Amino acid sequence: MHQQTAYHCLRDRLDAYVQLSRVNKPIGIYLLLWPTFWALWIAADGVPPLDILLIFSAGVFLTRAAGCVINDFADRKVDGHVKRTAARPLPSGRVSNREALYLFAVLMLLAFMLVLYTNTTTVLMSFGGLLLACCYPFMKRYTHLPQLVLGAAFSWAIPMAFTALEADLVPNAWLLFLANVLWTVAYDTYYAMVDRDDDLKIGVKSTAILFGDADRLIIGLLQALSLLCLCLVGRNLGLGGWYFAGLAAAAGFFVYQAWLARERMRDACFRAFLNNHYAGLVIFLGLAADYLLGTGA
Repeated sequence: MHQQTAYHCLRDRLDAYVQLSRVNKPIGIYLLLWPTFWALWIAADGVPPLDILLIFSAGVFLTRAAGCVINDFADRKVDGHVKRTAARPLPSGRVSNREALYLFAVLMLLAFMLVLYTNTTTVLMSFGGLLLACCYPFMKRYTHLPQLVLGAAFSWAIPMAFTALEADLVPNAWLLFLANVLWTVAYDTYYAMVDRDDDLKIGVKSTAILFGDADRLIIGLLQALSLLCLCLVGRNLGLGGWYFAGLAAAAGFFVYQAWLARERMRDACFRAFLNNHYAGLVIFLGLAADYLLGTGA
């Protein structure tokens, strides 16, 4: 009986850690992974070395999990007042503040150990990623543009991919970075639209609140600008039809998202947010196909 009780306690504790780090909800991993793959394939001029691919894939998993932990720690006093987040491990008391900070530190340490297998420049750049990951969760207290900081955090792996492969941080790297920042602000505004009513009550800021009734229009403009940056990358690299077909498919998903969120209903806005996984995926598939079939520069 004692062993059974100990087993159930351990299982419940691990389940709480899984929920805190969102390992059970991989959408954030995908949204980080696809742009990282864009950068790796372009920096390597095709399929990147296996060791670099594994390092960045594992790094995406670990840093996203750490980001979720520190985000919930920052929001621990407000999540209980929001319908969607009230049952999370910190506001519900299943995980203590100290445990959350320990978990964040362990995850970031593991990610840093992976970076040590790259090169000095990439190691130094990783501290910028750490700073962004730590800053973002607190930005919603001070600015209506926390999504912009999230965009920088979600895009930091792009220049790191170029330095890890010892490729120059040429304009294409920063065009990719800008494209991903714009895209991230767009899809995270859909996410913020889900909680807009609750955020207004508790004083949390977001682009969804800042944009107001122009939210859908501005999201569309941000997505269009993101695609424009990606088109410029494709033109600069001499990429072919497969790449631009991927961009066209992503544009189709963006139109579908606008249709989903046409009445700004909570569930529909959340579905529009989730749909961005497919937009990032088709861009990567188009890029990878272009290199594989020999039409890339």
